[in-house]
Amino acid sequence: MTTGLAAKGAAPAATRPMTREEKKVIFASSLGTVFEWYDFYLYGTLAVIIGRQFFSNLDPSSQLIFSLLAFAAGFIVRPFGALVFGRLGDMIGRKYTFLVTMLIMGSSTFIVGILPGFASIGVGAPTILIGLRLMQGLALGGEYGGAAIYVAEHAPQGKRGAFTSWIQGTATVGLLLSLMVILATQTLLGPENFAAWGWRVPFVFSILLLAISVYIRLSMNESPAFAKMKAEGKTSKAPLSESFGQWRNLKIVILALVGLTAGQAMVWYTGQFYSLLFLTQALKVDSATANILIALALVLGTPFFVVFGALSDRIGRKPIIMAGCLLAVVTYFPVFTALTRAANPDLAAAQARAKVLVTADPAECSFQFNPTGTIKFTSSCDIAKQMLAGASVSYDTAAAPAGTPATIRIGEDTISSYSAKGLSADEAKRKDAEFRKQVADTLRKDGYPARADSAKMDKVMIVAILTYLVILVTMVYGPIAAMLVELFPTRIRYTSMSLPYHIGNGWFGGLLPTTAFAIVAQTGNMYNGLWYPIIIAAISLVVGTVCIRETRDVDIYASD
Repeated sequence: MTTGLAAKGAAPAATRPMTREEKKVIFASSLGTVFEWYDFYLYGTLAVIIGRQFFSNLDPSSQLIFSLLAFAAGFIVRPFGALVFGRLGDMIGRKYTFLVTMLIMGSSTFIVGILPGFASIGVGAPTILIGLRLMQGLALGGEYGGAAIYVAEHAPQGKRGAFTSWIQGTATVGLLLSLMVILATQTLLGPENFAAWGWRVPFVFSILLLAISVYIRLSMNESPAFAKMKAEGKTSKAPLSESFGQWRNLKIVILALVGLTAGQAMVWYTGQFYSLLFLTQALKVDSATANILIALALVLGTPFFVVFGALSDRIGRKPIIMAGCLLAVVTYFPVFTALTRAANPDLAAAQARAKVLVTADPAECSFQFNPTGTIKFTSSCDIAKQMLAGASVSYDTAAAPAGTPATIRIGEDTISSYSAKGLSADEAKRKDAEFRKQVADTLRKDGYPARADSAKMDKVMIVAILTYLVILVTMVYGPIAAMLVELFPTRIRYTSMSLPYHIGNGWFGGLLPTTAFAIVAQTGNMYNGLWYPIIIAAISLVVGTVCIRETRDVDIYASD
């Protein structure tokens, strides 16, 4: 593959050293993007409380599910934001486009902080909330591409990787900032006040961050590459059709998605989101401890965004990104197994000593994924699997003769499941209580812990493992902004690079927790969810290695 952008000699503005004004521009761009990521991820960190406030008409399990679905809505619309704001960025300029996206993001976050809950305005509360999440997703779809391009088009030749890596670190810093503000507010107000009303403070606080960002960005100048192109009258009149209607460019968009951003997204979301979910859900670490451990790993790992960004200026973007994908493919299973031993050694010991086996008629077993909580599982197989999944217990399966009730074997103990078909509500409730107690008692007898014991955790090892996962994130993510910028010509760069980035990160990455959970629920093995990021990262590794050429010497001032 070729990009048609081979360097013919760098433009003077690209080779001279960075001026103080240009450094200010890069700082301002990074700071503004940190605040946007803070706004975007604040919701996810507070999903449980938001579920209680805006979906209080539902049971607790469904509250969380619908709250997370609203969170996912922001990811799903990101590619559409990329199209809308990418087109504007290529037509009217980088500066004003991502100024608009910042205003949309910041105001949406502030409104969440003052929005009445379900108890006050009924169904209007969740409806407005979802609308605000959609607006945030659209805004982020336009923000990232603009900020990355803006910085890259200011950077001197040979330093684009180093300077754009600051933008790459903003997502992690924004997540860390949201955790810090939440922890500080919880500490000052106390758990009860925070759950009742204090959760709104971090959202309302965002209005101050918005004011700072807008003030800084209003003082910034337009990107020199875009200004040069506009002065020459070479701006695109139809960036969407040029980007996606011409095979020469569409081919690069597809390759950028499959060979770069899809795999990068898998490594990013596994290292910084799925690892947290794995700690709290599979390993039963309390959320406060898990958040602190993740925060420490982020602090330790974040500087490597700049390290790998700068290194990509010397040895190339592609080798570092592909190495990150390769390490993820090869090490995820052993790394997460080690995480289990460090975070919940009792669980690891029980899994080795007393394996769990579900024996059932395959015809009775349904697909064990219920994202809305509305499916009622009534067969003995489904009830047994639901019980174990709810207790975060990994199990193997074996086929039983047709018509045979399912059984659960835990070590040397065997428990018969039951079918709820045809039972009255009271009888089904009684049977369920008896079955749950029998399974819970047997699991306890065989050493399966109800939650992780903080005194037995190897917290140093946990932080080391989590830091390794974050470093993989920095390998794939640190250099990728520069590489995406260099893949596309200036006249359609904003549109072309934003779409593959946000499909990769918004759809492939944003849906990783849900997809991984579905795999775990279906197979019964808590590690099997890792197959999703491993397979996608492996595909990107192969496609990227074979089909995508190195870009670090590309002349990004070329307009065609």
